[in-house]
Amino acid sequence: MRRHALAAAAAATLIAGLAAATLAKPVTYATPAETSALKKTGDQGFLRADIVCVTCHSRDYITTQPPGKGKEFWTAEVNKMVTVYGAAITEPERPPIIEYLTANY
Repeated sequence: MRRHALAAAAAATLIAGLAAATLAKPVTYATPAETSALKKTGDQGFLRADIVCVTCHSRDYITTQPPGKGKEFWTAEVNKMVTVYGAAITEPERPPIIEYLTANY
């Protein structure tokens, strides 16, 4: 008898879950406006960083990094974004982005 009660409770839970999922409305949201901008230089490093880097994260992520970290830091960061996180930064794009970040952040 207990087995039948458990099966009935499980079936009722499943049916209730399916009913709730059917009645659920999709959530809509809008992303907030950008709160910062990269330092505009007009060179290839800026142009690529302003497109490629912000594909995955906000400009704030770049602009709030500790200042004056140097080329070694930015080289490691760009390489980490590619190798660890799969950022779509091509090999030829890396040096100008690194130079831009080194000079401006």
